[in-house]
Amino acid sequence: MVSVLLGVVVLAGCGPSGSGGSDDGPPRGSAEPAASTGTGAGPAASPAPSTGPGTGPSAVPAPADTLVRVTRSGGFAGETHTLVVKGDGSWSRLDGKAQPEGTGKLSEQELTALRTALREADFARLPRVATGGPKIYDGFFHTFAHGGYEVAGEQGSLPPALERVADALPPFTAR
Repeated sequence: MVSVLLGVVVLAGCGPSGSGGSDDGPPRGSAEPAASTGTGAGPAASPAPSTGPGTGPSAVPAPADTLVRVTRSGGFAGETHTLVVKGDGSWSRLDGKAQPEGTGKLSEQELTALRTALREADFARLPRVATGGPKIYDGFFHTFAHGGYEVAGEQGSLPPALERVADALPPFTAR
């Protein structure tokens, strides 16, 4: 429970990531918790209609707009790290206090793989909080924000589609 609250606090503390980004407002469909069976077959929120270029879950964000924001907390050391990936593949890694830790840029191939994983994950149909997997002590809790949707879950409970998104991300820590 503490890791859930910490993940939400850290994610909320990240603030807007650019001007006019489709990911800058509160996530659509996250105001009410949805019942989750961990299967992805639960009720899903409907996205708000698109109001222009670069908006809506299927639109390609402008290079300066946020493509995806993922916070990972927990683990043996109980650390929190957030990755913010922009539409052009540039990324920033933040620590638990939302202080910059590193930056980089995905190659075209890596960016394509991430975009594919995000599209295939179909955030609108995922449970808001994935549950039901085996308990992994000292595991990680992930919170994903993409296309106006926010989904979260513990390691071991994430749907395979979110695992593929996590695998396509830059590293959460410096190597």
